[in-house]
Amino acid sequence: MVQTASHDPMVPQVMRVAQAQLDAPDVFTLKLEPETDLPRFTPGQFNMLTAFGVGESAISVSGDPASGDGIVHTIRAVGAVSRALTGLRAGDSLGLRGPFGVGWPMEQLYGKDVILLAGGIGLAPLRPAIYRLLAERERFGEVAILYGTRSPADILFRSEVESWRQRLDVDVHVTVDHADESWHGQVGVVTTLLPRIAFDPGRTVALLCGPEIMMRFGVQALGSVGVPDEGMYLSMERSMKCGIGLCGHCQFSPAFVCKDGPVFRYDQIRYLLALKEL
Repeated sequence: MVQTASHDPMVPQVMRVAQAQLDAPDVFTLKLEPETDLPRFTPGQFNMLTAFGVGESAISVSGDPASGDGIVHTIRAVGAVSRALTGLRAGDSLGLRGPFGVGWPMEQLYGKDVILLAGGIGLAPLRPAIYRLLAERERFGEVAILYGTRSPADILFRSEVESWRQRLDVDVHVTVDHADESWHGQVGVVTTLLPRIAFDPGRTVALLCGPEIMMRFGVQALGSVGVPDEGMYLSMERSMKCGIGLCGHCQFSPAFVCKDGPVFRYDQIRYLLALKEL
């Protein structure tokens, strides 16, 4: 069930930065602690984070929904607000509204083979789903995590990825676009990893998050091996301002990404992804 804000959704809650960790060049993970109650969220939801005096930005939650130990966001510095947020350190304050949106359909994955296809910082919104999958591993069939990023230096949550790779009940593969002398793994786009995993296409659910062009090619590759359109879910990114479907900034044809997404089933937005101007 989707969790929503228990107070006025337009009023930020003041949060304190408990920990700030550099994960990759220009990427920081912030662990936040509230002054009052800890917001509850489901995997795939997002919050609106406020850098006081600068602005507000929609950031997916990247932590474990079952931990109860703060709320975690992984942020890449790409604009004024995200640069201000990644400049925060332990003890600093910021504002938080949320959680908002529709997350990953975790209960619908029970009894299914699950593929998580992540590109770049798209691993962050999938990370809560991975925690849930690993915590309830016996409830799923084959589980594969396929992660592609630009270079070895850009790999997020490196120690965790390595720990996932050590498990015997999860198939984890990582590829980079550009290798250096330290890299001895796969080189190429993330879809080239599909032939390396075992799954039953007819009983597979795939979760995709990353640059839109990656997800376009991802659904094509999955579809070409028999994964049905209704078995693919994508996390879409648009300019979100209000978080509750009022301002129209994130309108995605008849839908609003903040309210009806960010996670959409592919067969519901297939025709929209064919329109590159959206």
